[in-house]
Amino acid sequence: MMNKTTISKKYGRTYHMPPEVTYDWVKKDTIEKPPVWCSVDLRDGNQALIDPMPLEDKLEFFKLLVDIGFKEIEVGFPASSDTEYNFIRALIERDMIPGDVTIQVLTQAREHIIKKTFEAVKGAPHAVVHLYNSTSVEQREQVFKKDKEAIKQLAVDGAKLLKEMAEATDGNFTFEYSPESFSQTEPEYALEVCNAVLDIWQPDANHKAIINLPSTVQVAMPHVFACQIEYMHKHLKYRENVVLSVHPHNDRGCGVSDAEFGILAGADRVEGTLFGNGERTGNVDIVTVAINMMCHGVDSGLDFSNIMQVREAYERFTGMKVHERVPYAGDLVFTAFSGSHQDAISKGMTWLKEGKSGNRWDVPYLPIDPEDVGREYESDVIRINSVSGKGGVAFVLKQQFGFSLPAAMKEEVGYLIKGVSDRRHQELHPSEIYEIFEENYINLHNVFSIPECHFRQEKGIRAEVTIEQNGESRLIKAGGNGRLDAVSNAVKTYFGISYQLSVYEEHAISKGSSSKAAAYVAILCDGKLYWGVGVDEDIIKASIAALVSAANKLAVEQHITEGREERIVEIISYIKNDYMNVTLDTLSEEFHLSKPYLSKYIKEKAGMTFQEAVRKERMKKARTLLRETDQTVETVAAEVGYENVEHFNRLFKKNYGITPVQYRKQEE
Repeated sequence: MMNKTTISKKYGRTYHMPPEVTYDWVKKDTIEKPPVWCSVDLRDGNQALIDPMPLEDKLEFFKLLVDIGFKEIEVGFPASSDTEYNFIRALIERDMIPGDVTIQVLTQAREHIIKKTFEAVKGAPHAVVHLYNSTSVEQREQVFKKDKEAIKQLAVDGAKLLKEMAEATDGNFTFEYSPESFSQTEPEYALEVCNAVLDIWQPDANHKAIINLPSTVQVAMPHVFACQIEYMHKHLKYRENVVLSVHPHNDRGCGVSDAEFGILAGADRVEGTLFGNGERTGNVDIVTVAINMMCHGVDSGLDFSNIMQVREAYERFTGMKVHERVPYAGDLVFTAFSGSHQDAISKGMTWLKEGKSGNRWDVPYLPIDPEDVGREYESDVIRINSVSGKGGVAFVLKQQFGFSLPAAMKEEVGYLIKGVSDRRHQELHPSEIYEIFEENYINLHNVFSIPECHFRQEKGIRAEVTIEQNGESRLIKAGGNGRLDAVSNAVKTYFGISYQLSVYEEHAISKGSSSKAAAYVAILCDGKLYWGVGVDEDIIKASIAALVSAANKLAVEQHITEGREERIVEIISYIKNDYMNVTLDTLSEEFHLSKPYLSKYIKEKAGMTFQEAVRKERMKKARTLLRETDQTVETVAAEVGYENVEHFNRLFKKNYGITPVQYRKQEE
């Protein structure tokens, strides 16, 4: 195991700071316009593949790069192999190079190689001939065993030969020079070599030259590279007629930073590859740099609006795989599993849709709109596992299936879904989330169903509700303030249960069939909410289905398996319908039962006395009037059968623990 002493002895800085450092690039906080982009996927990227691409794949890849919008594409090193040479000839002879696209070819500063290079590009609409030789201390001493003057002379001789061959070859050519291993070259020496090359080429406004500065091996922090670029930018000869280019590699994982800092420092052009393919750890990822610019409102000029199609083609051509966390194109880069992240994204999307952000994209955790690169909210943004939260589950149900859960329901559904994910030890896909949601909330009839309801308006709403259970049907008559309340009263009467209708919401389903509606009902019993969801083309039917689902959940939990006897249901219904005037005498006469028997029967079957049953209905009506009208307490008392308001107040407080006035304030 290495220690501090051995590390410090073995390793050290192999980069060189410029003789003067101005740091003007540091004063800029954004890139204001895109550089000229040059893809080197078909040369630098191809040579780094385990199995280089065959001809037809390279031709298809070239088409892809053109479609993306690259105007400069390095297509090969034609003198290196027949495969490279034949590919370039195929592009030219098949007339595949658009008039506004320039191909680029690489050559060493050797006569026979340069000659072969010009043969390869003969007939191209426009070609960049890219000359290079290595200039770093290590290369000079260990590889070439030449001094600075000799290395500079190699570059000068190559530049002269390029100029001679271009004049002798029919075509439109631009010259490019790279001091390879620039990142480990003394900047003042790299400047000397580049200026010597430029003196040969004498670039002008109509014949510009490209000076390309590669971090062939990335050995320094990005700011060092930026300082080197700024030094060259400020001291190159013919600067107004020189396109200053950078070619960052990624040995330290700083390829994107080198490119962005290089542009701030004066670079006009960037050479790189899709998704950073290249030797060792690769080249700069042009996809990332381009979309980073979009984040700041700068149009890169490259089209990545279908990033997943680009990725699929890239993986097919190269045999390489794009990692899940690669910016913008990775499977998981827009994905939030964390509950707090999901909640923030969901709220941010709502904020955006409500127009509160204006035209600006400003959503928490999402630096760009995934749709702008062809990603989908449904499958890319919110994904659910055991650490997800209520906001994420609600987001999936809304985005994918059109269900806008009530705020009070989100937590329960969230815990249900993440609990299933936790037990399964796996992520849940949207279809699985919906399946669980449907199974637990939508149109449930474990214990009973209501296949039919008929309503009429009479002192509110009167309903005839058919309740079906165990293959048998019963018709229950009940009244209420509205249709849902009437049906709810029928259910309560049938089962002899007591609960409150606590929440009701409805909306049109925004996904799938636009004619369907969703209704949400929560009933409160013994301090616990039971949620149900109904879906139907008719909102009334959807509402009833939601109530039935909630009541079924309550019945299952309380082990209620069947309704009460038909006679007690009829007796209680009679009391409910005529609570103002009903007496034990009228009830006895209506059902042909003696008063003693009737009193005992009601107590036994309903769990309360006749007087308690009447008082329950009066108090229920009183609560409704207090909640929904501005009537005085005295008027409410009289309307529910109590002329003595003090007596009404005492009964109300005995039942609910608060006075009628306090109840009204509480509801408000």
